[in-house]
Amino acid sequence: MISHSKRLGAGSFVAALALAALQGTGLAQATNTAACVTAQTANPLPVRVGAPAETLELRIADTPSRREYGLMCVRSLPPHTGMIFVFTDGDNFRDFWMKNTLIPLDMVFVSKNGKVNDVRANVPATRIDTPDEKIPHRDGTGSYVIELAAGEAARAGIKPGSMLDVSAVGPAKE
Repeated sequence: MISHSKRLGAGSFVAALALAALQGTGLAQATNTAACVTAQTANPLPVRVGAPAETLELRIADTPSRREYGLMCVRSLPPHTGMIFVFTDGDNFRDFWMKNTLIPLDMVFVSKNGKVNDVRANVPATRIDTPDEKIPHRDGTGSYVIELAAGEAARAGIKPGSMLDVSAVGPAKE
């Protein structure tokens, strides 16, 4: 999933062609899946974030590129795992869209101090060929946005007003 305001070009075209050949897709999908290759090959180590009912292991999206690609083309997430998007401009409005996001997600908008502002549960998945105008958007306010598999936020006890331990999350690398 990427921030709506930063629809940047796809990553490595050659890698996308290789992925498309392996998956038996056409050239049009190869261009769309370039971001998927980039996201999967540049996956950072996870950080632990304490939630009310469990500890989450989250990959950090702390650069513009990592935030752009997010969980694009991920086909499943193990329990208690996901991604945390880190922003440097404070607790601001964030608008995300589900471009090439193949699984339904819960989105958690978190303030710099770890307070959960909003939870957008069960945001629908899209297909790689979904036209841009039909891609779902979700928004909220925070310095962090956490994406988890749909239903995982409730299992972790996350709801508006909850406090998360985000102390292990470092600053964004702008």
